[in-house]
Amino acid sequence: MNKSAVDHFSYTSREYSFSRPFYPVVLYKYLSDITLDNSIAWDCATGNGQAAIGLCKYFKKVIASDASGGQLDYQFNRGNIDYQMFPAENADLKDESIDLVTVAQAAHWFDLDKFYKEVKRVGKRNSILAIWSYGMHKIDDDIDKISARLNVDGDLLEKYWPKETSYVKEDYKTIPFPFKEIAAPKFEMTINWSLDELVSYMQTWSAVKRFSKDKNSNPLNLIIAELEKLWGKRDIQKTVKWDINIRVGKIQR
Repeated sequence: MNKSAVDHFSYTSREYSFSRPFYPVVLYKYLSDITLDNSIAWDCATGNGQAAIGLCKYFKKVIASDASGGQLDYQFNRGNIDYQMFPAENADLKDESIDLVTVAQAAHWFDLDKFYKEVKRVGKRNSILAIWSYGMHKIDDDIDKISARLNVDGDLLEKYWPKETSYVKEDYKTIPFPFKEIAAPKFEMTINWSLDELVSYMQTWSAVKRFSKDKNSNPLNLIIAELEKLWGKRDIQKTVKWDINIRVGKIQR
């Protein structure tokens, strides 16, 4: 993971801990079903352990690693999760020791050649690698048009999104993936949020941080009035959805 990414995620650690949606249980169940042995999973770039706590219900042990100490400060503790600090490209793991490798919303930050080399080193024969991302949230057509202004190709934040997020915009279809691919079912995240909860989530975006630093103002202030008109009372909860874009492959030698 490049240094700027580590610095950014360390800075927003607490916000990430409280403002990010959780992945669906069916995703973890699917990954456990296609993994030959459910002994050890490695959740790479775990952040505060958002994916690790889902995996730990299906695997005897989860090694949850991150290059950012700030993220790990807000970890979700479970008895069978072992949190460790090391970069994805230089894993402190034994050869051929891992049954499943997961990367949630982070693979686009990696030096992928180095990371994939590590995956092939630590993965058991025919073990599984799963990387996934999610893009812009969906609520309804009118609100989604406003949200689109903040997207990678939107008029407000286009130049403030890091180049790595192009893979996310392209639904991970173009991210390098040199493994024997397995066709995965479609998954989505769904949560009921108030307007304030949605704004707190958007506040964690790297592009929002960059805009705020450059302009000395918050870009969310440019759209909040429109959102309030469409939302109604701020404490009304609306259903927010994200498509999960997943690539799954078999680690072979």
